[in-house]
Amino acid sequence: MRDEWSVAFGEMARAHWTPERVGELTGSKRLLVTPDAAPLLLRALGLLHRDATMPPRQVHKFLQLNHMLWTLGPPLRELMGRFAQLNIVDAGCGRSYLSLALAWCFENVWMHPVRIIGVDRNAALIAECRRITELAGLDHLMAYVASDLESFALDQGSELHALIALHACDTATDDAIALGLAQKAELIAVAPCCQAELARGWRALSEADTAGAFAPLWNSPQLRRASAATLTDTFRTLLLAAAGYDTRAVEFVASAHTPKNTLIRAMRRTDFATEPAKQYLALRDATGGVPIKLERLLASELRARLEIAKPTHG
Repeated sequence: MRDEWSVAFGEMARAHWTPERVGELTGSKRLLVTPDAAPLLLRALGLLHRDATMPPRQVHKFLQLNHMLWTLGPPLRELMGRFAQLNIVDAGCGRSYLSLALAWCFENVWMHPVRIIGVDRNAALIAECRRITELAGLDHLMAYVASDLESFALDQGSELHALIALHACDTATDDAIALGLAQKAELIAVAPCCQAELARGWRALSEADTAGAFAPLWNSPQLRRASAATLTDTFRTLLLAAAGYDTRAVEFVASAHTPKNTLIRAMRRTDFATEPAKQYLALRDATGGVPIKLERLLASELRARLEIAKPTHG
């Protein structure tokens, strides 16, 4: 029954999405996923209607998804050149929109073997992910685990090539990064969301009437919320760089669509770098001395190296 529906829906989608209609949808953009090529995927993600049309309210999501794929494409293609099969973890996968699209691209665009594991502590959501994945015909590439990130580990002997985390709230992004570091992932790509930990620490400094150059910022709820989010991402990039990763913060989704548009993309290049460790410690101390969770989660060896790198004051 499912196979009959898949064939029928695919035929309907290809009949509807003529080259002219696809061109109107994509404009001059070269997109990896289009409705004529990936109708089952886009229907499973809720981006195509049952008649294979794309409602106007879904067009933004469709374009966002493609922008995410283009952003992750270069580092993933580098890994494809180095490894016969990629193992990817989607940490805090939610409904797995991005990892499903990646699975489709690996099979239909890049044509490279892949295994993607979605991890989320919400068991009901994991069950829904399995249903959507089967509907999209990608269950041979995807697996799901109901677990918190602290308890999750790959099977013994398995190598993690990439870890992604899309809009993991507050310190969940730190949990995801820490998992990638512990597994020595070649690529770590996270899109942080709802970052409040540092702002809470600054509020405590304000309530304690702590003196410091940044006190005017700590004392303003609006300014400390906005500034803490940016500084938290800066802290994360420096800690990733200290752990040996070539790290960049890039626009993930156009700011016209959402303010949550920062992607931290990090490729492992070495074991430890002293200068970014010093920069992290200096910036942390200068802004109030409040650490983020990622610092506390780092392996003991890396924490020890951070302390060695700590600037001394004469």
